[in-house]
Amino acid sequence: MKITVTLLAVVTLLSCTASAETANELALRYNKPASTWEETLPLGNGRIGMMPDGGIDRELVVLNDITMWSGSEDPEAINPEAIGYLPKIRELLLAGKNGDAQRIMYEHFRCGGVGSSGGKSKNAPYGCFQMLGNLRINYQYPHQEAADNYQRKLSLNDAVASTSFTRGGITYNREYLASHSDDVLAIRVAADRRGAVSFELELSRPERATISVKGESLIMEGQLNDGHNGDKGVRYLTKVEIVNKGGTVSAGSKSLSLSNADEAIILISTSTDMLDKEYLATVDRLLERAKRFSFVKMKRAHTALYKEKFDRVELWLGEQDNSRTTDKRLASFQTDDDPAFAALYFQYGRYLIICGTNERTLPLNLQGLWANQVQTPWNGDYHLNINVQMNYWPVEVCNLSELHQPLITFTQSLVPSGEATAKAFYGAEGWLAHMMSNPWKFTAPGEHASWGATNTGGAWLCAHLWEHFAFSQDKEYLRTIYPTLAGAAKFFLSGMIAEPKNGWLVTAPSSSPENGFYIPGDKDRIFVCMGPTMDVQLIKELFTNVLSAASILGIEDGTTARIRETLPKLPPMQISSSGYLQEWLEDYREADPQHRHVSHLYGLYPSNQISPNTTPELAAAARETLERRGDGGTGWSRAWKINFWARLQDGNRAYKLLKNLLEPTAGDEISMSSGAGTYANLFCAHPPFQIDGNLGGTAGIAEMLIQSQDGYIQLLPALPDRWASGSFKGLRVRGGAEVDASWKNSRLLSATLRAETGGTFRVKVPDHVTAVKRNGKRITVENGYIALELKKGQEARVEFIS
Repeated sequence: MKITVTLLAVVTLLSCTASAETANELALRYNKPASTWEETLPLGNGRIGMMPDGGIDRELVVLNDITMWSGSEDPEAINPEAIGYLPKIRELLLAGKNGDAQRIMYEHFRCGGVGSSGGKSKNAPYGCFQMLGNLRINYQYPHQEAADNYQRKLSLNDAVASTSFTRGGITYNREYLASHSDDVLAIRVAADRRGAVSFELELSRPERATISVKGESLIMEGQLNDGHNGDKGVRYLTKVEIVNKGGTVSAGSKSLSLSNADEAIILISTSTDMLDKEYLATVDRLLERAKRFSFVKMKRAHTALYKEKFDRVELWLGEQDNSRTTDKRLASFQTDDDPAFAALYFQYGRYLIICGTNERTLPLNLQGLWANQVQTPWNGDYHLNINVQMNYWPVEVCNLSELHQPLITFTQSLVPSGEATAKAFYGAEGWLAHMMSNPWKFTAPGEHASWGATNTGGAWLCAHLWEHFAFSQDKEYLRTIYPTLAGAAKFFLSGMIAEPKNGWLVTAPSSSPENGFYIPGDKDRIFVCMGPTMDVQLIKELFTNVLSAASILGIEDGTTARIRETLPKLPPMQISSSGYLQEWLEDYREADPQHRHVSHLYGLYPSNQISPNTTPELAAAARETLERRGDGGTGWSRAWKINFWARLQDGNRAYKLLKNLLEPTAGDEISMSSGAGTYANLFCAHPPFQIDGNLGGTAGIAEMLIQSQDGYIQLLPALPDRWASGSFKGLRVRGGAEVDASWKNSRLLSATLRAETGGTFRVKVPDHVTAVKRNGKRITVENGYIALELKKGQEARVEFIS
């Protein structure tokens, strides 16, 4: 009897443990195969990726490589004639004749050559991010009954996708991973009956691909168009092999087949010569190494490496409802306020960063790593007027600091091209980048003045260089980026002009992305202007960061002296007579008052020049601006507004924007007026898919939970009523610390700080708190703050008593 009770207790304990793990598993779940690409599940290791649709008879797996870029460097992008028109353009702007200035810019002050071909440039030098190809798996079964018990899942906990179903009494299981440890793609196909695994593999690509079979390797290779009808395009090689247990592998002219196996591992090794001149040897080396390990061992190593990053942060807002599929949870989120679903979405964003990029490769582009077309929307490039930067808003606060490196490296790589552009177009010192760029270091103005005239793309990138220091406090790193920051400042110091009304120094020509205005007497919509508010905010931030960096590094030179002289001459932010923040120097009539870009609130977020605490009047104007803009917009625009309202410390309004961002949608047509929201696989719909909305949403949730931009840490600054109880672990703050916190009934209970660098950390104490204890001892609260002195590696746990 005693033994029976003991065994029963063990069984009960194991059952409860398994149940708890399932309840808290972070996973996307579906009960049918994907019918569109926006329902497939993204896997990646930062360099290569795939998206399987989980088909039963025929499965499509879209393959990706982040370096699959057409185009090449384009010397003709530097337009030698442009600078000859600059004096006339500025003369017209100074006279208030913006329309005439704009018409000259369309014709003469733009990049040379064919540019980006209006976003259709896969065959132009500018190039385009492209899919790698399609792997098609045609399955054969011993029984043809309909499948049942179908399940498809992406586990965020271990970065493994799976498909399972039963057919003819046989249960089939597939697992998919993009190995973080072995740098190959792997698919395991298994069944619970021997000899039941049979399939045929085919590789294809819409263009520029040669398919062949050599031995038992299925091969796809080719070269992308360099835009010059030459041989400088990116070359790629993909090899697929089958490692089988039982059964027979046979080769066709362009396919591989496996018959009657017990289990099979499909291995895909691929690379290009963009970043790896030994790519041919790399493909073979990675494939041969992967074949030496069992899938179990590969999966274990992959998961351990992935989890080292993913497990740094936890967010608990309630138990996950894994009894419902993700598409159902997405649909019902509009009415049922499932807090745990918001936590799942937050962690999905972190998953996409970890799997979409790594320290040694290219930055996340408009689609991150994943695309299913040769001509991706807007070339899948790097839009520098918010989109690529939004991709990196979460990396520091969400404890993925090393994944900032691709953007930092990319920014520094633009300097030589940016210097040539500054000299050729503006006759200026330093370097700049306009609104769009690519791996070929494009920095010239685009073809269309509505977006091409924006010349603060480089300045915005420099903000990320500084943010990495603000969170890490790494002075050696700061020394390496200082020349890039100073060079960007030199462009504006030498390139701004005085506007006639107040003598303020401003950029000219420029634009406020991508909104236009009307001038009396001119029927055209105008974009070209002097000194839009966003430019002023970016330049002020850049100048301030250069001075801060120079002070830390002990630098005092001509650049710092010129910055100190110039800063007071920048325009102030202006509030219109209607109470909103002006977008331009003049309070022009907007072409679209509800435009998706809210560029003039850059100073609110991601910058910190507007704050309810330090600039209440500007904060009130920002609030009025947001009310005027409305809560709609494209997907990424809604994500930006979450962050705005979080900075204004309005948690319920931020939450409303999160619900708007998570509005279910379908269809992949390009639209900037309808269809925004979230697809079934939780990809953000611009539409079509753009990853910046996902990552902006993740940043917004973090911003609701913790802020550190005003010289102190504020916990739960914009907590919505719906998240009354919860906890987080591992979020990071400026100054160099990790923070955990827990709360109940919307009241902060405790927090733990772990210092990554030594120093004093000021923490704002919530109004409801009557006392604060550290290690059980009461500590002093001064003017609503506590100060924690911590050495590097030291931890402090504090309790907040109401």
